[in-house]
Amino acid sequence: ITPGSELVRYTVARDGLLDTFAEMGGVVLANACGPCIGQWARHTDDPKRRNSIITSFNRNFAKRNDGNPNTHAFVASPEIVTAFAIAGSLAFNPLTDTLPGKNGDVMFDEPRGLEMPPAGYAVEDAGFQAPAEDGSTVQVLVSPSSDRLQLLEPFKPWEGTDLLNLRVLIKALGKCTTDHISMAGPWLKFRGHLDNISNNMLIGATNAFNGETNAVKDSGTQGSPYVPVPVAARVLKSMGVGSIVVGDENYGEGSSREHAAMEPRHLGVRAVLVKSFARIHETNLKKQGMLALTFANKADYDLIEEDDQIDILGLTTFAPGQPLQVRLRHADGDTDLITVNHTYNEGQIGWFKAGSALNLIKMQETGSAVV
Repeated sequence: ITPGSELVRYTVARDGLLDTFAEMGGVVLANACGPCIGQWARHTDDPKRRNSIITSFNRNFAKRNDGNPNTHAFVASPEIVTAFAIAGSLAFNPLTDTLPGKNGDVMFDEPRGLEMPPAGYAVEDAGFQAPAEDGSTVQVLVSPSSDRLQLLEPFKPWEGTDLLNLRVLIKALGKCTTDHISMAGPWLKFRGHLDNISNNMLIGATNAFNGETNAVKDSGTQGSPYVPVPVAARVLKSMGVGSIVVGDENYGEGSSREHAAMEPRHLGVRAVLVKSFARIHETNLKKQGMLALTFANKADYDLIEEDDQIDILGLTTFAPGQPLQVRLRHADGDTDLITVNHTYNEGQIGWFKAGSALNLIKMQETGSAVV
């Protein structure tokens, strides 16, 4: 049982509901999305044996709950999940089946309850700490040896030119969720350290050129063996060469995980070009000063080859509703010119030019914004 907030936890504890769950053998976790980000441990003697669980948490793809690809999750209402938990079997039908009780078999009554707590919501500590009225003298001190915390450096602003000679970091095939882009589970301890958590960037995405995960060509040296995605990205970044990620349909679906946008930006990815985006991830990419682009013709996805060098043209006249051009320069000397679309408004173009939304806010606060 995972309360959605401290407000909810305090209220249901006050009203005795948590005691009821505890008497049933329920485990109350921290106020968060709990098992939906890999914080649930499956207790089994054989982790390779397939197992099904039922949950009212809002994610249900393999590995989501415990990092085990053999754990399959099915989403149902809290009422159905509770009935199955009491019965101990997914074969139980709460509409027709009975369970053994102290005085004979019993059948569940139809679920009923109150939409809102009769005494209203309450909380003692909402977790909010007001900032100092004058923060000019506040220092944030982080140990340089910490592997879990790191002070962020502002991303560099746009250089004012078209983006040329980008290398294909990965051409993702099929489903590529924010979990594929930035895995959860044990990686969550690095959420405060952008460089360390970036070592999980796109390690779950399937490379369209070899059908493998976390194995891409090191295009920085042209011809070296396949290496992990973060390694290839770091090589290009060290050379001062930008990269591009190519994706399939609904790229970035799943949780609104900002690290899935921050990590590519940190490791030198300048643009993400896909058939279609999940809306929240598309916006997160924009906030980090990246180009979130879609193929005007989805079949152009097939034109992109592993050793391509890619130019994004038209950025000096970047405007809402105005498509951009992408030039694909293939290793055999041939080129293709394709049209790509975007959904940037004027404010979001300002984010791109400033290097990120935070950069633009700071520039506006100091009166130095020129967009």
